[in-house]
Amino acid sequence: MPSDLLTEHPFVSYTLITIVSLMLGSFFNVVIYRLPKMMEAQWRRDCLELSGEEPSEDDNFNLALPHSHCPKCQAPVKAWQNIPVVSYILLRGRCASCRAPIGLRYPVIEAATAILAVLAFAVFGLSLHGAAIAVFCWLLLIMTVIDIDHQLLPDSLTLPLLWLGLAFHSVTATIPLTDAVWGAMAGYLSLWSVYWLFKLLTGKEGMGYGDFKLLAALGAWMGWQVLPLIIILSSLVGAVLGGLTLALSGQGRSTPMPFGPYLAGAGLIAMFWGDTLLNAYLQFAGLK
Repeated sequence: MPSDLLTEHPFVSYTLITIVSLMLGSFFNVVIYRLPKMMEAQWRRDCLELSGEEPSEDDNFNLALPHSHCPKCQAPVKAWQNIPVVSYILLRGRCASCRAPIGLRYPVIEAATAILAVLAFAVFGLSLHGAAIAVFCWLLLIMTVIDIDHQLLPDSLTLPLLWLGLAFHSVTATIPLTDAVWGAMAGYLSLWSVYWLFKLLTGKEGMGYGDFKLLAALGAWMGWQVLPLIIILSSLVGAVLGGLTLALSGQGRSTPMPFGPYLAGAGLIAMFWGDTLLNAYLQFAGLK
């Protein structure tokens, strides 16, 4: 659909964006659930092959197979039961066959996918720029939930996000490509340095390599200039929310917590409101 047609009929455009995004959100739920299991299965197969044993894993488990079904009664999910958000409301959050509860997270992720897309197009326009930012937001959403569930940031998500950022700026020159390249390098090396300094001082690993790659991807999308803001925001939010989580759960400080969601949240804030925050800080500090 030509860009002028999109801008001339914004209501129709945003309606289509919402519908498509909700459908994608349903697929993202599949990715969030299955991708870590697929990775674990691959790791087991690799270990068996290295030990000289024959892998016995069932290969019919991927993003397409098996088809969606109730995890309790195994009843297949029919098409009308798989309409994003709407089916959850119609079924009142329960399986149509056995009435087992369906997690609220599924419609929440679907709705979040649509909200992020609408926000991206509203802020950056009904254009290639808006579409690119929507993809940026979607990948961060998927990684956030996976990291919360498994404390894992898959290379199959972080690295494409990084390369997409560099490719986007090489085509559009929204920011200088050199800034994007240096952003990727500085993002990775900054957390890599913190990781090794912490490990040398304590003998413990404070974060995973996926965090390095995620910050590198954020640097590739927004340039090296925004990295201090992202690190400060993620650290502040991580300290507050992490402290509250530990206090409410009664867990000790040694309990590992994912840092990826805080990086992703800070990246979203910086993408949409980074300039506003930086200008406000400069004015507050009397530097502008």
